[in-house]
Amino acid sequence: MVAVMVTATAAGCAQTVSGAAQRADAGVPDPDRSYGYVDDRCGLLENTTVQELIGAESVTRPYSGAVCQYVLSRKSPAATVDVVYSWFDMGALDRERDVAVARGAVVTDVVVERHPAFLARRDVTGAACSASAAAGTGVLSWWVQYRGQAAGDPCAEAQKLLAATLRSDL
Repeated sequence: MVAVMVTATAAGCAQTVSGAAQRADAGVPDPDRSYGYVDDRCGLLENTTVQELIGAESVTRPYSGAVCQYVLSRKSPAATVDVVYSWFDMGALDRERDVAVARGAVVTDVVVERHPAFLARRDVTGAACSASAAAGTGVLSWWVQYRGQAAGDPCAEAQKLLAATLRSDL
């Protein structure tokens, strides 16, 4: 038995590409979903869910619709927390980012529940932050402000509310 070794050479071309590898963007994961006001829920969340995520003893929702307002009270740390949910069914994430930047917010791009999103921190009358994501046909946002307080991380709470909304089922 004779062993035969064959060597093959293939000619090709190589190209160096600059930049960083990124995952393919499949667009918004839920292009047909609505995140509006449904069955007395804002952003598909019950009032008690918002209360639990903020860690509050009480919650009041003085206004509901395309924009929903909440006023929450908590004892530890003692604070009144203002929360606003908004759903713009024909909105654009880039437009919302531009508005946040124009208003002096510090913007950080993030991905929340597979959705392109950003956090916008702007402390004017208390520590405040919004978490906004492209979702369904538009943009949804949760804004959290610690009334009259400069300390704390409202971005973490805004992002928790955003994640819960994007995970919620009707």
